[in-house]
Amino acid sequence: MAKAADVYFKVDPWRIVEEGFDPAYSRVSESVFSLANETTGVRGFFDEGGSADSLRGAYLNGVYDIEPIPRSYKGIIDHTHFMIPAADWLMTDITVDGERLDLGRVSFRDFRRELDMRSGVLTRSFIWRTASGKELRLTFLRFTDMTHRERAYQRIVLEALNFSGEAALTSGLSFDVTHEGYQKCYWNSVRGEAQDGRLMIQARTLRSGQEVFAGAVLDVNGQPRVADKTVSLSAAIALEQGKPVCIDKRVVLLFDGQEGDALWQSGLKALEESAKVPLDAALEAQKAYWADYWRSSDIQIEAAEGNEADTAAEQQGIRFCSFQLAQIYSGGSMRHNIGAKGLTGEAYNGHAFWDTESCCLPFYLFTEPRAARDLLMFRYNTLPEARERAKMLDCRGACYPIATINGDEACSLWQHASLQLQPSTAVAYGIWHYVHVTGDREFLYSCGAEMLLEIARFLASRAEKGGRTGKYGFFGVMGPDEFHMMVNNNAYTNYMGQRTLQYAADALEQMRADRPEAYEALISKTGLAAEEPALWREIAENMYLPQDESGLIEQHDGYFDLPHTDIDAIPVSEFPLYDHWSYDRIYRSDMIKQPDVLMMLYLYNTSFTPQEKRVNYEFYEPRTIHESSLSPAIHSILAAELGRMDEAVRFFGFATRLDLDNYNRNTREGLHVTSIAMTWANIVYGFAGLRSDGEGLSFAPRLPERWKGLRFSVRYQGRIIAVRMDHQGTGFRLAAGEALSVKVYGREYVLTEEEQIVETDD
Repeated sequence: MAKAADVYFKVDPWRIVEEGFDPAYSRVSESVFSLANETTGVRGFFDEGGSADSLRGAYLNGVYDIEPIPRSYKGIIDHTHFMIPAADWLMTDITVDGERLDLGRVSFRDFRRELDMRSGVLTRSFIWRTASGKELRLTFLRFTDMTHRERAYQRIVLEALNFSGEAALTSGLSFDVTHEGYQKCYWNSVRGEAQDGRLMIQARTLRSGQEVFAGAVLDVNGQPRVADKTVSLSAAIALEQGKPVCIDKRVVLLFDGQEGDALWQSGLKALEESAKVPLDAALEAQKAYWADYWRSSDIQIEAAEGNEADTAAEQQGIRFCSFQLAQIYSGGSMRHNIGAKGLTGEAYNGHAFWDTESCCLPFYLFTEPRAARDLLMFRYNTLPEARERAKMLDCRGACYPIATINGDEACSLWQHASLQLQPSTAVAYGIWHYVHVTGDREFLYSCGAEMLLEIARFLASRAEKGGRTGKYGFFGVMGPDEFHMMVNNNAYTNYMGQRTLQYAADALEQMRADRPEAYEALISKTGLAAEEPALWREIAENMYLPQDESGLIEQHDGYFDLPHTDIDAIPVSEFPLYDHWSYDRIYRSDMIKQPDVLMMLYLYNTSFTPQEKRVNYEFYEPRTIHESSLSPAIHSILAAELGRMDEAVRFFGFATRLDLDNYNRNTREGLHVTSIAMTWANIVYGFAGLRSDGEGLSFAPRLPERWKGLRFSVRYQGRIIAVRMDHQGTGFRLAAGEALSVKVYGREYVLTEEEQIVETDD
């Protein structure tokens, strides 16, 4: 693997710590120190701004705007949509003797920034020495409320160390914010007021017509000011040497589909409710929320003697990933999906990809099944848009977009938007996996079946028979490995299409037997012809999968004939490749961006033999550059299954600290949120050997030598399974729920509240 860690943050089991400020690392730190509560998110930028390089981004989930695109051919979109920055609720300006606080220009020392994952609180402190020699210790604190998702908090503490005097403070709320990519503000101010320590402003997006209310309560009096897109309050803060002065700001950000006076009144009401809760009380509730979360979701790694340093970094990494997952999405809204960068940056435009169903869904399936269902409901609620997209591509049924916030296709690159079928097959896989694990047939029959029907229609209209093979396949496609476009018979696409068509036909047949009235209603709604499911089965049964006698699967027609690239010879300075290699150069070799054949071996793991997994892993792993953040964890999981533990641990280290150690040299753009979900899978599917695609649950624990022990728990059909691993064996115990039968190393065990130890089986 050609990539290397860029170690910057201090290693701590529960905190992310930055000691000293490096302006060159400013944006990386902003991404890592991002906070969110699913509804609102904010990068770790400085409250007071300044001249240091920064992306000052505060975002609201689902808030976007639109830009037209000149369309040259049918099937290519004529407009795109993208996440835009919303109200800047941390707007702060501090001056002493006319000198403005700007860490890019002033003298300061003892800089420390810390994210406490046990409370979800970000703090930053330093001592500012003014040009006149005055020293002022400043501490900034912020958090986004996990129990009241419309609320956020800011605290500023000023302590004069060697003088008594005065500081000037301005605090505000501003929609005068710029989208970095388009260099444009996408807000029009609708209404603003500032009075009695309260700031209120409402704004409307330029094209999407969404309205947002922002309000704040400050416990300081001052001079209010209302300007276009900004409301603020300016105050003189009296400072007495050695006595800290604390200023709290309680913020409400409301985006609920209302507009005009209705939203304004709802915002005022929410602000009044927030005003009743002191920041310290909100902070205690925040700590209680996270304590409860960690009780059921913590993954604990115990180091073997001599491996304490490496294990400590891994422990910090896996907790950071779990923390970010809980911040970005926890269910409760069927309007939201999981953007590839979450709410941590504007790269990928806030869009959700097929990663949600293929990589994120397992985490929620086994930690919060309701959230998994809500993710699938987002796809059901955007089924009309998927139908329209299929029509644009001269197909029937529903084609889910490669990139979206609102259900419309937002990707203007035709080779991705038109050639990648994996969003549709991933949605079908997500439905199958969710129903398979939870047994929720009510969801299947009320929503899932309709999605499956329309996806199967799309695939059936897209599949064709190849003249050379005489079998069905998909032609002119791009598989998960996005380094090869317009290929024929991509193995992943063909296989996932086959499984989708089979499942759609089976699900409808089962629905007809179980819920005949619901089935007839579905047929009436969709106009399904009697011969359609039979066609799906015919295509599935005659789908081409290029595989030789050893079990090696050719990624796509002609892949084996491509020139070879030695990926280990690529200098680290040339990453990310998209920034350093021409687009067409990337496409001219057998180098793979991310797992393609290996991806289907991961998703439908129990459907392939150990020999098939081994021969394909050994062939494709040396050709994979891991330019996608999803890649390392999948390789680690398969490596662990194949007993290649050194590789499994190496890939795990890459996956779990991908952003903390800036492996891909692009953390500055935002966190790789969907990849973060795979680090959980890396533990549970990789080292614990959980498999959920067969009959029931199975485990095959494999503990790395560098670890002495591993503990975690998963939720399954109303039960909580606590797992404790060491090198002698693995203990399984039901922390909640009725007895459950599982397989461990292929043998059946019944789990109860009494811990059952299963000896390690090599």
